Amino acid sequence: MKTTRLDVGAESASPILQLADAVGTAGQPDAGQETERLERARAFAVPLLSGHRFDTGEDALEHADGVAQILKSVGAAPSMQAAVYLVYAGDFLTDPETVVSQAFGPSYASLVTHTRKLVKLQRSARDALLEETDQEVLAEQLERVRKMLLAFSHDLRVVLLRLASRLQTLRFHAASRTPCPRALARESQQVFAPLANRLGIWQIKWELEDLAFRFLQPEQYKRIARLLDEKRVERETGIERAREHLAQALAQAGVQAQVQGRPKHIYSIWKKMQGKSLDFSRVFDVSALRVIVADVRDCYAALSRVHELWHALPDEFDDYIARPKANGYQSLHTVVLDDEQRPFEIQIRTREMHEHAESGVAAHWAYKEAGSKGYAGVSAAGDFEDRVALARRAVLHQLLAWERDFAGQSAAQAAGLGGQGAGAGFFEDRIYVLTPQGSVIELPAGATAIDFAYQLHTDLGHRCRGARVDGALVPLITPLKSGQTVEIVAAKEGGPSLDWLNPQLGYLQSHRARAKARAWFNARALQDTVARGREAVDKLLQREGRTAIKLDELATQLGFRHAEALFEVVGKDEYSLRNIELQLRPPEPVVEDDTPVFKRSRSHAGGGNGVLVVGVGSLLTQLAHCCRPAPPDVIGGFVTRSKGVAVHRKDCLNFREMVARHPERAIPVTWGSQGASDGRNAVYPVNVSVTAVDRQGLLRDISEVFAKEKMNVTGVHTRSVKGTAWMTFTVEVADSALLAHVLSLVASVNGVRSAQRR
Repeated sequence: MKTTRLDVGAESASPILQLADAVGTAGQPDAGQETERLERARAFAVPLLSGHRFDTGEDALEHADGVAQILKSVGAAPSMQAAVYLVYAGDFLTDPETVVSQAFGPSYASLVTHTRKLVKLQRSARDALLEETDQEVLAEQLERVRKMLLAFSHDLRVVLLRLASRLQTLRFHAASRTPCPRALARESQQVFAPLANRLGIWQIKWELEDLAFRFLQPEQYKRIARLLDEKRVERETGIERAREHLAQALAQAGVQAQVQGRPKHIYSIWKKMQGKSLDFSRVFDVSALRVIVADVRDCYAALSRVHELWHALPDEFDDYIARPKANGYQSLHTVVLDDEQRPFEIQIRTREMHEHAESGVAAHWAYKEAGSKGYAGVSAAGDFEDRVALARRAVLHQLLAWERDFAGQSAAQAAGLGGQGAGAGFFEDRIYVLTPQGSVIELPAGATAIDFAYQLHTDLGHRCRGARVDGALVPLITPLKSGQTVEIVAAKEGGPSLDWLNPQLGYLQSHRARAKARAWFNARALQDTVARGREAVDKLLQREGRTAIKLDELATQLGFRHAEALFEVVGKDEYSLRNIELQLRPPEPVVEDDTPVFKRSRSHAGGGNGVLVVGVGSLLTQLAHCCRPAPPDVIGGFVTRSKGVAVHRKDCLNFREMVARHPERAIPVTWGSQGASDGRNAVYPVNVSVTAVDRQGLLRDISEVFAKEKMNVTGVHTRSVKGTAWMTFTVEVADSALLAHVLSLVASVNGVRSAQRR
């Protein structure tokens, strides 16, 4: 059995829809343009959707047509129906947001993006709706509902699309008689139907409940459907006779009314039977009439006439006009006995109440939902904008109530199954407040206006100086509550107060906001430190006459990534300016006069240093300290003024510079005999440069490598800055070609970044 929308003839538009139409005449597209846009959107989607099927087995184009028709039945404008085709077409576009934005505008592109994200979220989390009792699964289920809430609140058009899409999917499974996944049916019953109820879209709510009930409990569904069909003819004859009798009586009493039969919903009948432990024969709204009148006064006049015609059951009367339901539903409900003492229900409401009950405020709100801009980009300013903001807040309150309902049901179910409040607390830790423009912001429970400001923008949080909550100025430490509208009072410039970081004072509750405030103070402290370091380095460069030097290059030469890093350690007094002075004063390229003649190592006791000057015998030679050559390096000689021939590696920068200035003093040299007089091989000192992460035991580990390879270490120089160690080892080798193996072993030591010959 399927619920269908009643044909009640021409109905007046709700106040929100009337406001939308008023703005439409002031600049929004007229009905013809709206219809043309719908046709254009469908034509755009047809080639993309044709021939494709969704994972439910539905034909993509048929599903889109069905969703558009459902939205039309609840009063959505053609522009909203057009959005349906664009959302589904987005599944088959490479860059849907860009394409839709260029063809139909940014409002539609935003809807496509958010709906696709929500669908992806639902599909990935649907398994959490399995019949599980452990707390982890229930927590995932509740978290998914929260994320859906945020998505719906961001753009309320999304909720209508998702509700209509889910209803169309259930209709497909019912019509095609294909099995409906239990997780999908349960999600429809536990999440979507309560949401439709809270938003007042009862037509969709009833059908979602009936179809989900059909798939989840097919035997119970068939039993009630069979009971309804057994006396269907007799019941319909009786209700038609009562309808005609009441219509005639109201006309005679001067009450203009429309009297019609009310549809029967299997799930509501079953729920009433279960909740009140009733037999089917005791369910009064199996047969029912609905009376639609012009105003509230006529509602009570019609009620009086009904009670004159039939005997009323005193315990079965509800006045939802005087005491509306939480979702805004209004009507008079009474149960009377007909001439054969059979009970039936009568509902009495105004045309406006009926429109609200059938379509709900969300259907009319959707036409204008896109921030302060309509679908055509025309600003909805003035009184309309204020009233739309009020409507949006009203819808948010219903969404929050739906969230609480869901959390409470889950907690009750967990308690009934032996759980210890699995659902409790998962929604108590979050609140949802609004900006003055109606945007929804999620915050942790107990959050203050400063937390709210930081959530909107970091700079706004820094400059926050006051706040208005629902129009009233409040202290900054006031905890916010869900549904409140918050407006921030900010200074033009400035920063946070140190008091905000004091947890005892209660200014900040959000870890994110506290981290942003702390980061501001850290950034200010770093700026002061860098400024002090820069000032000290600048003074040193002025004393040395090197103000033209590039600071980044100087920092790189000293082992820093950039100049700011150098200034930071200097400003913290963690790095001596003496290191910069040494870098600015490199050693003279020529050999100093006091440099001793080549000092023989332990193997040079009776012979020379193993270097021969080509064409000259017994000429004094010495190995240069700058490059420390060793066989089989390619070498060259340079005649000094008083110390003989200085031997350099050919690739030595000092040697190249001296030869360039005095080419006549260059002299060819070569390696001679490398044996010492005592029969041992000659050894030569070379420098090895090591860069590593500074740690305890690093020097010992590297020295052990040299010891194992039987290399004598004659000197070590180390320097450590901000956790990085630079080391220079002087070792004796007989052949520099053997050094590569030792360097590879040093590089494998824990923490060593590089090891190379200087």
